[in-house]
Amino acid sequence: MIKVLEKQVADKIAAGEVIERPASIIKELVENSIDAGAGSITVEIRNGGKSYIRVTDDGCGIPQDELRTAFLRHATSKISMASDLDSITSLGFRGEALASIAAVTRTSMITKQRESKTGSRIVIEGGEVICIEPTGCPDGTTVVSTDLFYNTPARREFLKNDAHETSAVTELVSEMALSFSDRRFQLIVNGNVVFSTTGSGSVKDTVISVYRQREYRDLMEISGEYAGYRIKGCISRPSLSRSSRKDQVFCVNGRVVESRVIEKGIRNGYRERLFEGRYPVVFLLIDTDPASVDVNIHPNKKEIRFHDEDTVVSAVSQAIIQGLASDEAVIKVGDYFHDGGKRKPLKNEQVDIKNVLSNMRENAENAEKTDYTAVIKEKQRIPDKNISAEETPAGYKTYSKPDTGYFPEADPADFDLYPGRQMFDFDDLKLTGCIFDTYITCEDSDAFYLIDQHAAHERINYERFVGNYLSGEKHSQPLLTPVTADVDLSTAELDDEWIPELEKMGFLIEPFGPGTYIIKEIPVFMGISEAETFVKDYAETLGDEMKHSNKIIIDRLITKSCKASVKAHDHLSVEEAEALLDDLKKCRNPFSCPHGRPTFIRFTQYQIEKFFKRIQ
Repeated sequence: MIKVLEKQVADKIAAGEVIERPASIIKELVENSIDAGAGSITVEIRNGGKSYIRVTDDGCGIPQDELRTAFLRHATSKISMASDLDSITSLGFRGEALASIAAVTRTSMITKQRESKTGSRIVIEGGEVICIEPTGCPDGTTVVSTDLFYNTPARREFLKNDAHETSAVTELVSEMALSFSDRRFQLIVNGNVVFSTTGSGSVKDTVISVYRQREYRDLMEISGEYAGYRIKGCISRPSLSRSSRKDQVFCVNGRVVESRVIEKGIRNGYRERLFEGRYPVVFLLIDTDPASVDVNIHPNKKEIRFHDEDTVVSAVSQAIIQGLASDEAVIKVGDYFHDGGKRKPLKNEQVDIKNVLSNMRENAENAEKTDYTAVIKEKQRIPDKNISAEETPAGYKTYSKPDTGYFPEADPADFDLYPGRQMFDFDDLKLTGCIFDTYITCEDSDAFYLIDQHAAHERINYERFVGNYLSGEKHSQPLLTPVTADVDLSTAELDDEWIPELEKMGFLIEPFGPGTYIIKEIPVFMGISEAETFVKDYAETLGDEMKHSNKIIIDRLITKSCKASVKAHDHLSVEEAEALLDDLKKCRNPFSCPHGRPTFIRFTQYQIEKFFKRIQ
C-alpha cells in the first residue's frame, strides 16, 4: 500500500542527505551567516561537535514571525523561481539546512534584527517546535545544536572519534575563513581558541592566522583578472612543495570546492618548476559571473561545473606563471633544498653554504652522463653515420618562440596587476667567475648568484627544441638504410589516423606488408633506435585519451636537451659563460631546468653579512 510518510520520518530521511557529521551542520550554519551579511562569525564545538555546536554571527537576523517558517523544508529567502538557479549568488539556496539540522539534534536559535528592540528565541527537538518567545540578545543570530543524532542512534555509530571530527570541523572553518578573508572568524574547540582572523581582506594574513605555519610567510600573493575570472590568493615558490594536494584550497564565488579543472591550471602553471610527484602550496580565490558556473549538481555543493573549462585552466595557469616569473620567485639560499620539499631552514638557523654547494653539485653530477661533448657557442651535433641529412645548427642565437600557448609567456605589462612586483632582470647581473667548473658566479647591487651551468644550458636547449617543434618546423633526417617496425594488425587498419600524425612530427613511414611499416625519415631530435621504439609505442597506445603529439614528444625533447648540454666540470671560457647568461635571459622560464631543478639561487647581501656575523 502506498502512503505519504509522516513529517518526522520524511524529515529524518531528508536530513541524511544534508547532515552527515558535525562539520555538515557547521557548513550550513556558517553559509547562512555569510548570506546574512555577517562581518564576524564565531564557531564553537565540544567533543568534535557531537555534543555541542554553536555558531554566532552579527548578520541581519530573522524576524520573529518568520522563525517557524525558517525551519520548514524548502523554505528560503534566496531564490524564488527556477530561473534563479542559473545565476546563484548566495552560498545556500535549497532551504533544507535548518530543517535538516533540527530533525536530528536539539536546536535553539536566538536572533535579532538591527531595527528591532528585542530578539526572538525558538527551541526545536527532533523537528518539533517546543517554544517561540521574545528574548534579549545582540544583533545577529546564534544557533546552538546539541546531541547530534540523539534520535537516530544507528547514524551516530558512523561518527568518528572526537579528534577526527574536530579535525574535519577545523579544516572546514579554516577554508571558510580563507574564502571570506574580509570577515572575522573565530574557532573555539573545547573552550580553547584555535584561531582568530582579523577580517582585513588579505588572503596571506588569513592563511598565516589560520594555518600558523612559519613557511607560509614566504608565500607569494597573486592577483589579477583573466578572461572574466578574477583570481587572487597565495602560491608557493618552487622551493616549497608537498607530497600531496592537501595544502591546496580553491574557492569559487566564495564557495570552497574541489575541481580537477583548477588542478589542471595549477599543474600547467607549475610545469617544469617542480619535480614529478610534488605539489605546490596554493590558496586560490576565483570570482566570476555566477551564470558561468553550475553549483547545483550535488547536495553539499562541494562540486561545481564550469561552462568553459579551457578558459578556467588558462586563467589559473596564467595567474601562476606571471607570479612565478617575478623577481620574488627567485630561489634564495635560505629556502633552497634539494630533497623535494621536506623542510627548509628556519629563519634563526644558520645556513651552511658548503652544504648548499654540495647539494647543487650532486644535482649536476646526477644528470644523465654522455660521451657527447657540448660547447656553449655555435656548434652542431656529430651526425649519426647512418644519417645523410645535415642537422639544423644548434647555435644558441637561433630561437623560435611561436605563440602556441604551450609556454605561456608573461607580458611585462601584466605586472601592472602586481603593485611593487617586477620581473627578474638579467641585465643587472655582472659575471664574476666560476667555481668548480660547474657554477657560474654573478652579482648585482645587493645579491650574489650561483648559476648551475648544466641546468641553465638544459633550459636553453629545451626551449629551442620545443620552439622548433611547436612552430611547425618538423625537420626530418633521411636514413641511408631504412628500418622497419611491426605493429598490431588491428592498429594497422587505422593507418589514416596515426600515420599522418607521425608525419607531422617529422617521420616518413609507409606500409610494408601486413602489420609492418618501413621508416625512411625520422625527426632530427631522435636517434634511430629511439625512433623505432617511438613508432611502436605510439601505435600501441592509439586511442588513449592522452594527446601523444605533445606529451611523448616533449619527454623526448627533455632527454635530448639534457644530452646536448654542458655538464658539471666542463670548463667554460668567460665568453662562453657570458653567452650562456645572455641566452638564459631569453628563455620564457629561466628559473628552472625541464626536470624542475633551479637554474640559479640567490644569496642576498643581508644573508651573506649574517653568515659572517656582521649583523645579528
